[in-house]
Amino acid sequence: MSRERGYSLKSWGPFFLDGRQLHQAYEEGRQNMKTIQYQDIVDKVATMCQEANFELGEDVIHAFKASLANEQSETGRDVLEQLIENANIASSERVPMCQDTGVSVFIAELGQECLITGGGLYEAINEGVKRGYEEGYLRHSIVDNPITREKSTGYNTPSIIHIELVPGDGLTIHMSAKGGGSENMSALKMLKPSDGLDGIREFIMETVRTAGPNACPPLVVGVGIGGNFEKCAYLAKKSLFRPIGVRSHDQLLADLEEELIGKINKLGIGPQGLGGSTTALDVKIEAAPCHIAALPVAVNLNCHASRHKEIRL
Repeated sequence: MSRERGYSLKSWGPFFLDGRQLHQAYEEGRQNMKTIQYQDIVDKVATMCQEANFELGEDVIHAFKASLANEQSETGRDVLEQLIENANIASSERVPMCQDTGVSVFIAELGQECLITGGGLYEAINEGVKRGYEEGYLRHSIVDNPITREKSTGYNTPSIIHIELVPGDGLTIHMSAKGGGSENMSALKMLKPSDGLDGIREFIMETVRTAGPNACPPLVVGVGIGGNFEKCAYLAKKSLFRPIGVRSHDQLLADLEEELIGKINKLGIGPQGLGGSTTALDVKIEAAPCHIAALPVAVNLNCHASRHKEIRL
């Protein structure tokens, strides 16, 4: 503001704070916010990385047992029994259930009234991953450069971290140990709006057919519909964090999930691709608004080792 134009800072006094007032306002705001220590996040993330690899979730174990009761193939039943036994051994002996201990994928729901002290959230999560994987003797599977394939200097870091701001003063961290085989068989396609629901169905079915045994079935199939190129991929990933058997709140999507489970299990791929009636344990679909000219669809496949953990701070 300049004197030539006739403005006076005095007239704007109520809208300006001096340094002391700003500091006081900042401190008052801090006192009203919940604080979470950097080291607490590191410690809990380190633990959850090991737990994810040692302890298969009850939702997955229950799905194995339910599939075992319905599996039509003798070979398929034998594979499911071995998967259950493998999960039990991993839990009791504290060893990874699969040699591919995955890339660590996180969705952190950060409350707008939550303050992290002592460091940043990204750094805390990555330090926790490094410590958890190294101390748990979990495989280091990250390369720094995807072209030259130079190994990462941080043990299985950097991880993939998505942060969502939410109301409240809490911090919820969801973690997935995502294997490379099923990730490699995942796919994204920019459909035309005219392709409609039939086009969506066919793309999902074709992705599972093409994956065959390479994604280590029985699968959990995550689907993202709408948004844009990157949003639908995130939706597909996010859907995989939902427990097996929990349907979408949208009835149209819930019905489509049930329909696709039935169709996929009629493909005959079966457990570990050896034939049978259990190709998928579940299908999860998330959707978002999109451009009038677009219909993005992503399919993110998860192998039978659907490893997820959650912590709340």
